[in-house]
Amino acid sequence: IRGYAALVDPEALGCGLAAFVAVTLERPEHRAAFLAKVHGTPEILECHHLAGDDDYCLKIRCSGARRLEQLISEDLKALPGLTRTRTTVILSTVKETPGLPVSGL
Repeated sequence: IRGYAALVDPEALGCGLAAFVAVTLERPEHRAAFLAKVHGTPEILECHHLAGDDDYCLKIRCSGARRLEQLISEDLKALPGLTRTRTTVILSTVKETPGLPVSGL
């Protein structure tokens, strides 16, 4: 067990906008600065290293479109070596669970 957390309604906390942001870095030497920014940004809930066209996929929850724009345009794109982002805004969530499928193990 890694820990325990309360499952709080994002809307109730003012974090109603959710998005996935795919990130491409120019070279591996830019990874450390990018990951430091990820760890230091509370709105970035998840960061996944990917195989394929993009290097990372971020799950972001924030107050709205202006904050999302600031996170992408001013915070992420200001990093050296970040060559591309691709943003998908989440309209609604059908299923989201922190639990793992342990019943089949």
